[in-house]
Amino acid sequence: MARNSIIGVFAKSPIKPLEKHIKLVVKCSNQLIPFFTACYEQNWSEAAKVRRKLSKLEQDADSLKRQLRLELPGGLFMPVDRADLLELLTQQDKIANRAKDIAGRVLGRKLEIPTSLQDQFSKYLERCIDATEKAAEAINELDDLLETGFRGREVVLVEKMINQLDEIEDDTDDMQIALRKDLLALERELNPVDVMFLYQIIDWVGDLADLAERVGARLEILLARK
Repeated sequence: MARNSIIGVFAKSPIKPLEKHIKLVVKCSNQLIPFFTACYEQNWSEAAKVRRKLSKLEQDADSLKRQLRLELPGGLFMPVDRADLLELLTQQDKIANRAKDIAGRVLGRKLEIPTSLQDQFSKYLERCIDATEKAAEAINELDDLLETGFRGREVVLVEKMINQLDEIEDDTDDMQIALRKDLLALERELNPVDVMFLYQIIDWVGDLADLAERVGARLEILLARK
């Protein structure tokens, strides 16, 4: 087959839209940092403004997800298995969904993070977002993996990124345990219903890292099949 014909076969490769999708997902997750900063200051109008921006990014990611699902080819010359790509896409999209859930729940209740926990919570949130960024970094190597036929140094590089992602997720687990323990010590000083929702928000923030790790796991499966 001539070179131009080969390029034509792969011209509609789904890799670029997949990379574009996770970039939107990471942007969406990153909005939680200014969102919670506004919440700490009880600046609910600013928090609402940031949430609208976050929601728009989530909607854009959702639209791209639907488009990719509809247009994803299923033919003989797909460079990677269609089912694997769809599963990667699903896990990526869940990150943006969870970020939207977090902002919606906190803003809806005007839920305040106790002052004594704010610094600890911010570090935990940032570390969970680190996981989403590391997942995106790994996904962005798919083009190079494709060019090298899923062999050589590029595979080693991506496997290293996946291991780093696992380490970040382990960090967030430890941080979550410490945060829940410190919240437990404050329970008697807080509204019981707020306490219930605070535990939920801590869990949901942790989901960002858990879901990012699942993206890495799906990518690892894709590598193993090559």
